[in-house]
Amino acid sequence: MVSSSNRDSATDEENSSCDEPVSMSKCTFSEGEKVLAYHGPRIYEAKVQKAEVRKNEWRYYVHYLGWNKNWDEWVGTDRLMKHTEENILKQQALDKKAGVDKNIRTGRSSQTKGKGLAADKEEMKSLAKGKKRKPDVSIQENPATEKHIKIQIPSNLKKVLVDDWDFITQQNKLVKLPRSPSVDNILTKYLEYRSKKDGMMTDAVGEILNGLRCYFDKALPTILLYKKERQQCREALKDDIAPSRIYGAEHLLRLFVKLPDLLASVKIEEETLTRLQQKLLNFLRFLQVNQNVFFLSEYDGPTVTE
Repeated sequence: MVSSSNRDSATDEENSSCDEPVSMSKCTFSEGEKVLAYHGPRIYEAKVQKAEVRKNEWRYYVHYLGWNKNWDEWVGTDRLMKHTEENILKQQALDKKAGVDKNIRTGRSSQTKGKGLAADKEEMKSLAKGKKRKPDVSIQENPATEKHIKIQIPSNLKKVLVDDWDFITQQNKLVKLPRSPSVDNILTKYLEYRSKKDGMMTDAVGEILNGLRCYFDKALPTILLYKKERQQCREALKDDIAPSRIYGAEHLLRLFVKLPDLLASVKIEEETLTRLQQKLLNFLRFLQVNQNVFFLSEYDGPTVTE
């Protein structure tokens, strides 16, 4: 299951509970109601925790049943369906189409939470030399996944990861936020690049980029930050702004270190896996070619102290 979409920001004046008269007729789902929720290409059982008017439309804070609360999110009415027999059949049809075994738990849960990106120096040196990192102990192997996705990070981008570690953990320097170009900007630029190169807009590439954005937004606060960056993150995202609109290439690259473990719990056919690996490699090459544009040579953000 791909990670969540962008969170919505709102002021106190924009918020209203479901039992207030504002847009009462449009409050389709009530707090505590069991629903079916679209998340990426699949439908999951969820429970409405809150219902509020945000920016003149109803938004619902949902908890996916059986999943870690870290995956709770605000969604719009278009993402939800009533928990009816007819809609359950739609859910089963999508699962069947995606080749999902209903007895196998695929996707998120607490196993993807991990211990964060606070790797030690030796671990980052190993990454730079091309050695395989030991997976987080919290990432459990899924017996349904026979092959582990392999993402070969180009050598000069591995050096970026090591420099990234050094700037933050040794020099106590942070990336100045918001970054420009942001992750959103970079993904958009790549889609435009592929469209011009291929002579057409490719749905497959767009879908993968949307997936990367979702994974990034969900993974950033939990597993992509060093300890020294957490306070900065809390301040930067206090208005529920999506991380992909605030952070840049430095943090996006960290996601590719974690992706093999994040995708390990998703059942992927071998042919699809091969195509996915190639598309991810193409994107990394794009980052590599544009390294001087996308990545900082020095971190000019606030200095942190122990």
